[in-house]
Amino acid sequence: VLHPKNPFAPTLHFNYRYFETDAPKDTPGAPRQWWFGGGTDLTPAYIFEEDIKHFHSIQKRACDKFDPSFYPRFKKWCDDYFFIKHRSERRGLGGIFFDDLNDYDQEMLLSFATECADSVVPAYIPILEKRKDTPFNESHKAWQQLRRGRYVEFNLVYDRGTTFGLKTGGRIESILMSLPLTARWEYDHKPEEGSEEWKLLDACMNPKEWV
Repeated sequence: VLHPKNPFAPTLHFNYRYFETDAPKDTPGAPRQWWFGGGTDLTPAYIFEEDIKHFHSIQKRACDKFDPSFYPRFKKWCDDYFFIKHRSERRGLGGIFFDDLNDYDQEMLLSFATECADSVVPAYIPILEKRKDTPFNESHKAWQQLRRGRYVEFNLVYDRGTTFGLKTGGRIESILMSLPLTARWEYDHKPEEGSEEWKLLDACMNPKEWV
C-alpha cells in the first residue's frame, strides 16, 4: 500500500498470492487444495478522469491477454469487495480483485497473477509522477484525511485479511501496516453538490465503467 502525502496523488493497494494446503491428516492421499488471490485498486481523493481511465486500461490489458471475461468479472468483484456497507460507498475507484481462484489451469493462473503484478508500475507510477507535486491547500488535505478515514473503516471492519489477523492473534504491526499514517473524521460531513469532492464521493457510491 502506498499513501502519498499529496492529496492529488491517489493511494495504491495491490497484492497477489498463492495458497496450497496439505491433505488432512485424517484423510491421507486426499488431493491438495490450491488457489490464487489478489488485485490492484486505486483510492484517490480527487478524480482526474484521464488517470482513472489509464489505470483501468492497464488492468484490462493485463486481463485481456488471458481471457476477455476477466476484466469485467474482476472489476465488479473489486467494486463489490471494497464496499463500505455502513456508508453505502466504496473505498475508492476500484481496479481488479479476485480470490479463491482455481477454476483454470494452475500454470495459466500463475502467469496471469504475474502479469497483473507486472502491470502495477506502468498503471500507477505515471499517475504518481504527474500528481505528486501539484500545489494543494489545507482544505484539499482535510478532504484527503476524511477519505483516509474511510480507508481505515473498511480495513478494520470489512477487510478479510485484517479481520482474520485481528481475530486469530496475529502480529499486530504486520496486520495494521496498510493503514494510513493519519486520518480524520468529521460529524455528518457532506461535500457541496457539484464540487470536486462531491464528484469523488458520487463515483464511490455509483461505480462507473472507466474503459
